[in-house]
Amino acid sequence: MIRALNMFRSRASAAQSMLRTGSNAAMQKRFLSIHEYLSMGVLNKYGIDTPKFVPASTPEEAFEAAKSFGGKPIVIKAQVLAGGRGKGHFDNGLQGGVHLIKTPEEARDLASKMLGAKLITKQTGSQGRICNKVMIAEARKPAHEYYVAVLNDRVRQVPVLIASNQGGMSIEDVAKENPDAIITTPIPLEGGLDTSTAMEVARKLGFSASTQEKQAAETFVKLYKLFDEHDATQVEINPLAESEDGAVLCMDAKLGFDDNADFRQKEIFDMRDVSQEDPSEVQAGKYGLNFIKLEGNIGCLVNGAGLAMATLDVLSLNGGKPANFLDVGGGANTEAVKQAFEILLASKDVRAIFVNIFGGIMRCDVIAEGIVEATKQLDMKIPLVVRLQGTKEAEAKALIKESGLKIQAFDDLDIAAKKAVEAAH
Repeated sequence: MIRALNMFRSRASAAQSMLRTGSNAAMQKRFLSIHEYLSMGVLNKYGIDTPKFVPASTPEEAFEAAKSFGGKPIVIKAQVLAGGRGKGHFDNGLQGGVHLIKTPEEARDLASKMLGAKLITKQTGSQGRICNKVMIAEARKPAHEYYVAVLNDRVRQVPVLIASNQGGMSIEDVAKENPDAIITTPIPLEGGLDTSTAMEVARKLGFSASTQEKQAAETFVKLYKLFDEHDATQVEINPLAESEDGAVLCMDAKLGFDDNADFRQKEIFDMRDVSQEDPSEVQAGKYGLNFIKLEGNIGCLVNGAGLAMATLDVLSLNGGKPANFLDVGGGANTEAVKQAFEILLASKDVRAIFVNIFGGIMRCDVIAEGIVEATKQLDMKIPLVVRLQGTKEAEAKALIKESGLKIQAFDDLDIAAKKAVEAAH
């Protein structure tokens, strides 16, 4: 269930945070993000205007793409799933993932430096993310920039249209410094976003003329249609620009889609780029597991979102630092549990493993079987602390005891956490 904390890494995290209550909420994000050039292509299929763009996978393709614009001003943008690309830097020293360019030769030169290198931004962490494609696009000069997004509001339990006439900048900063500049409009589940409501929002944003208001309203309606028909979790446009020639264009697009809808959104999910994801998270997903990497040295295997957060809290209260948590959910089998241990052990930072399971749907004996098999087959050298409570608890404890392995088993959560923290030191 949980892919918690990942909400803070997503490109829509700022806009989503305006809709959450509480702080540091641990909610599952469960979404697929796709590259900007793919997002722009999806917009175009809905008749939404964007600047002309061409993706490129090699420097020569970038050169040919740049030539196709016939000398018009163009921009090259690294296709990496992270915000803050323009202010980022590559691991080879190149500054910035977005550049205005004047010639096809310049496009080829920049592409040669971007492709195959890792772009490091505030959202990627120091490890960065690999750039496998660039996008060459028209540099349409805006007369004014706006922000627009369609998101799910967990409080109202309906989608909302979020808009601001202060686009082209960090929406977090706008929300903090001038919250009145953000317009939030609930969208009814039945009927969706109608033209009159969209027009009202467009008028509030202050477009230069009625023609542009109408274009903007039509764009809002189409964005909601995309959101609804593709099981999206976010449709974020920053900026939505009114260009100097009077066009209303989506200059950038960040789309996210509900993982649970992959069975009916095959075309969208075929756009997934696993090179942009943590390999451990990808491996975990193959076995129906959910893995989040943190910065400590205690690997955590748990079941369920609430227990996951309680485990992180109790380790922290006892002076420990979780290296990750891996949620096996309620349907894992022995092989999945073994794979979970392989994922935990793949990190060189992990110096102890803490298994904290409350058996309900997930049976404790299945976890115990996986623990015993993993300990034997993986020749585990680091300390293993286990707390199993609930369904088939007695059978699980018997399996661990009969294995003869050096597994520290406890009933009390606080005591178990203390032992895990001691073992990691």
